[in-house]
Parts: sequence; structure tokens; C-alpha cells
Amino acid sequence: MAALVCAGCTSRGSPPPVSKKGDGVPVAVAAVGQRDVPLDIQVIGNVEAYTTITARAQVTGQLTHVYFKEGEDVKKGDLLFTVDTRPFEAALNLADANLAKDEAQLGLAQANVSRDMAQERYVQSQATRFAQLFQEGIISKDQVEQQRASAEAVAQVVNAARAAVKSAEAAVTAGRAAVANAKVQLSYTTIRSPIDGRTGNLAVKEGNLVTANASDLMTITQVQPIYVTFSAPESHLAAIKQYLALGRLPVMVTPQEGGATQDTGELTFVDNSVDPATGTIKLKGTFVNTERRLWPGQFVRVTLRLTTQPNALVVPNQAVQAGQDGQFVYVVKQDRTVESRPVVTGSRIEQDLVILRGLQLGESIVTEGHLRLAPGLRVAVRGGEKGGRSKKATSP
Repeated sequence: MAALVCAGCTSRGSPPPVSKKGDGVPVAVAAVGQRDVPLDIQVIGNVEAYTTITARAQVTGQLTHVYFKEGEDVKKGDLLFTVDTRPFEAALNLADANLAKDEAQLGLAQANVSRDMAQERYVQSQATRFAQLFQEGIISKDQVEQQRASAEAVAQVVNAARAAVKSAEAAVTAGRAAVANAKVQLSYTTIRSPIDGRTGNLAVKEGNLVTANASDLMTITQVQPIYVTFSAPESHLAAIKQYLALGRLPVMVTPQEGGATQDTGELTFVDNSVDPATGTIKLKGTFVNTERRLWPGQFVRVTLRLTTQPNALVVPNQAVQAGQDGQFVYVVKQDRTVESRPVVTGSRIEQDLVILRGLQLGESIVTEGHLRLAPGLRVAVRGGEKGGRSKKATSP
């Protein structure tokens, strides 16, 4: 006894219901769907600290105290280390004393100049008066010349005093510079964090001697924000530049070991040259990293979204077959026969393939049972037709 099977068809291009078992080759079919398809570049990337600072002593001395624990978060301006301050305080006191002495010498030189200038004015007036008396015949020429010589000698004394003032002023300037330098050296005995970040391994323990500009104490890495560095094939460079000129490009990353968590950032760097050894271009995405899921040195899966193609035709991956003449699909016609249709495919999205050419929306295509098919054969749909995946892609 023959069993009757009814299969309804509502979409355009779907086959009529199968009336009898064994009426044709049993196949599973699906309708050509439509959805917004993102155009992505997927590569492996590496997480890179936004900033890495190496704390290093700028003066030589004993490391007297460490104010943090290894692996602890620190803020900008937090005190990290202190070096023995006593030698530098003594140097500052000596510089202050020398400056005070130089300032006293300057005051003395300025007083001498004032005294000598007063003497110069008196001698000059005397010389002028003697010259008038000589003109009147009251005094001799010898007295006039003696007074003129005295005036010239006093003028030279004034010049010497002025030179002494300039020398004292230079000494004061040098003394002030010495004081400023001593203060700078003293300030180097306290080492503070220049950034917000996380401390690393402590290389020099408390109580050890550190050498100026030679002793690395530890490193601080800034992880908020953070970079993800990755490389894309140079064949994508033109598209990257094209879409980047239109606006910001989102970058999504997930841990390499998998997982549902995903962080979204923004493409912020495109290198200025292609690496000739690998044929790739270096790129960087910047991430806020609020929850600190990204860690420096970590490998991640990177998805760079260039754009979203609206209303693209999609079919299940298994519907597309490879033949001698290229890719094709079996399309079920109204009379329940199949035809081989060459297609041009695009990107793969989850379990679907984008069809660029060869199909129309709503056409029924074979997804299972290809091995027994040939163009023109009749088919029997198993379990009814599966609906196509028509949906909108969610923007990141």
C-alpha cells in the first residue's frame, strides 16, 4: 500500500507537494534567504600595553623604602621608591651656604662701587675747580695736573669695582644654579609613578645599592586603554583605506581559546609600509578594556569589520557544491525536477554562504541528497522545506 505524504510550499520557486513515496530522489531543500552581511577580516592578534614605563634610579644611593607590592595597581603620582636622602640634603645645604656667601660678596662689591663713585664725583669736581683757578692764575699748572691724575685714578678704581660687582653677580648666578641642581638631585631620591598602571616584578629589593641611570627597578604597564596589534594581508589594504576614509572601523576580539566574551574597539593605526617579508600590513586597535579582559602579551582572535553589505542573498554552506566548472547548486523547479545552477559565492557568515550571482531570493535549493542527483531528475522533499535565513545583522 502506498503512503501519501503532503508537503506544502508557500515561497516563490518552491516545488509542489510530493504525492507518493519513491516519487523522486529524496532530498532536503531550503529557500534562498536574505540578510545584512558584514564584510570582515579575521586574523590572530596580540595584545600590547598602551604604555610601558621602566622605573630607573637617577641618583646613586641605597634604596631605603619600597611603597608598593608587586603586581599592584598604582596611580599617576603615587610614591614608589625612596633613595637615601642624606648625601643630597648635605649637598643642598652646602650649595645654600655658598650662595649666601656669594650674595654677601655681591653686596660688598656693590657698596664699594657706590663708595668709589662718590669719591669719583668729588675728585672730578675738584679737578674742574682747579682748572678754573689755574685759568685765573691762582694756582700752578702742576697742581692742576696732580688733581687731574687723581681723578683718573679714582675713575679706574670705579671701573675695577664695577668689574668686581659683575664677578660677584656671576658667582651668585652660579650659586643659584648649584642650589637648583642640588634640589633636583634631592628630588630624584623619591621615585613616583608617571602613569596609571600595574606594577611588574621588583628587580631590586629594599636596602640594596642602586646606580644612577643603570639600575632598572621595575616596569609599569598601562592596560586601560590597551592596544591589540595584528597584521592583515596586503590585498586588503585598499579596502581598509577606502572604508577607513568613510569613518571609524570597529575591531572585535575574543580570546584565542574561545568563549562568548567579546571586546569591541576601534582601528587607530595603519602602518606606513607593508612588510615585504610577509606581505602584510600592521594594524592596531584601541580598546577601553574596562573589565581588563585583555592582558599584555595575550593572543586573541581579531575581527576587523570594514562594512556591512545590506540585503545579501545567503544559502546554507552545504548547498554549494564544487564541480569541474566551478561552484554550483541544485535548484528545484516547479515541476519538482532539479537543474544545476553555477553560482559565484562571497564571504562565509556562520553556517551560510553569500551568493553574489546565480540565484534569486526565494528559490528552493537542495541542501542534502546531492550524491544521487543529476540535472533533470525529479526529487521528493523530505520533511518539508526549511525556511531561509532572512535577518538583519547586528551592528557592533
